[in-house]
Amino acid sequence: MGPHPAVAAIRLAVRRTLHEVRDAHPTAPAAPGTRSPRPPAAPAAPRLGLRAGGVTVDHGLQPGSAERARDVVERLTALGLAPVESVSVQVPRTRTGPEAAARDARYRALDEVAERHGAAAVLLGHTRDDQAETVLLGLARGSGTRSLSGMAAVSGPGGRYRRPFLAVDRQSTRKACMVQSLPVWDDPHNADPAYTRSRVRHEALPALEKALGKGVVEALARTAQLSRDDADALDAWTDDVERTVLEGAEGLRGAEPAEGVRGAAGAGHPGVAGAAGACASGRCRVLDAARLTQLPPAVRRRVLRRAAIEAGAPAGSLFARHIEEVDRLLTAWRGQRPINLPGRVEAARQGGRLVIRHGSPN
Repeated sequence: MGPHPAVAAIRLAVRRTLHEVRDAHPTAPAAPGTRSPRPPAAPAAPRLGLRAGGVTVDHGLQPGSAERARDVVERLTALGLAPVESVSVQVPRTRTGPEAAARDARYRALDEVAERHGAAAVLLGHTRDDQAETVLLGLARGSGTRSLSGMAAVSGPGGRYRRPFLAVDRQSTRKACMVQSLPVWDDPHNADPAYTRSRVRHEALPALEKALGKGVVEALARTAQLSRDDADALDAWTDDVERTVLEGAEGLRGAEPAEGVRGAAGAGHPGVAGAAGACASGRCRVLDAARLTQLPPAVRRRVLRRAAIEAGAPAGSLFARHIEEVDRLLTAWRGQRPINLPGRVEAARQGGRLVIRHGSPN
């Protein structure tokens, strides 16, 4: 008699991911994270020539978190993972909120541990339900296709982060614990209505399922994959056309010119002299307005967003409404004043050019 279906689903998902890690890094170890119900990599990794360790991150945001972290370390060690460690992080107060700050602190800690141990991959336990919640949060932000694409199965520097359970529902992970007599830890923050994701999990998704019927989670997860495929294609298109609209730019004073500018500078490009004058100091991008206007909106706005970020706008503070305002300098030009963007970045129309710079001209 084989394993319970929930256990089998978990093991299959991890084996597939470990095969991918081995193929990409044939000589490197893997270090799975500790969010899965039982680290299936513990028995599977050695058979593939991989070493599996574990790490738990203590955010220090609730009483007893240090004791919980120690318990996780003991359980992971007993399951055969090595090395195993707990990392404590400080979660600062930020304008992005505690959830984003905790996430950033957690990934910084995981990066440090992975680099210290030379880990080829860090396996995380995000499930299909987590993916559906992420899609709903992206939909609420109205940030476009990339926001709807949810979490990638592979992300991080060099593809470090792997999420093998994005096609496995949360209930299956809990069931896998139960049939293996493993305890399940329910983080109190996941039920706290003060957190946006908690409200999505306990209020928004149940309301959608009540109104639309079962299958909402699966549909949202499927939407994430379709949106990611579309976003990847549009990003590749943007890569191809970006150089054709860059008229001239300077990076930080004394730095190398930006990619796409090297080929134009010094080659008699008609816009270089004007661009140099417009970007006499600071980070700056100068774009050909006529060529930009001819691009499909989805591609054009991606170019604008990239230019704004390269000029110094924080990506997390740059919303769709900001890019739409800049886009109107191209599509509805009537002599408008410059647009102020987050991070002291300004977008201005100057004749046939769109200049996006850090700070205002003297």
